[in-house]
Amino acid sequence: MSNEPPKPELDEETIAFAQRVFQHARAGQAQELEELLRMGLPPNLRNEKGDSLLMLASYHGHVDAVRTLLAHGADPELANDRGQTPLAGAAFKGDMVTIQCLLDGGADPNGRSEGGKTPLMIAAMFNRSEIAETLLSRGADLQARDAGGLTAEALAGAMGAAEAAERLAQAARKS
Repeated sequence: MSNEPPKPELDEETIAFAQRVFQHARAGQAQELEELLRMGLPPNLRNEKGDSLLMLASYHGHVDAVRTLLAHGADPELANDRGQTPLAGAAFKGDMVTIQCLLDGGADPNGRSEGGKTPLMIAAMFNRSEIAETLLSRGADLQARDAGGLTAEALAGAMGAAEAAERLAQAARKS
């Protein structure tokens, strides 16, 4: 027997409202999000996959929506059900402006996602050299290792991301 109270059933109108809110984040509709947040919408609202509004806006490269959510207290470290953070999502997509906005908003450049991967590792794996350099300049740990014991440089090499691997090797020699 569970000690948890039964979850309330949501009516169709409530479900439709929630779907619209998450669509605002996916589509980067910052003004609509601003209005809802001022009315009391929780900034760390998450969908059935654990994706926060900030994760969706970050992943889809909507920097104005990212700024709006951060200004209303969205947690830049709130990971989804797969352990991915908004910064990791932006690194995967290669959106430099969103990366900078998240870092300015308090995102941890060494935050870990699924498999112990940092945003630097994700940027390196997908040959996003400029993003990797930005992350390094903002405190990312070049020597961090994922759950398999690999560094960003090693992951870049394994993925055939030659430019990123070379830039990371150069950075390692300088440090």
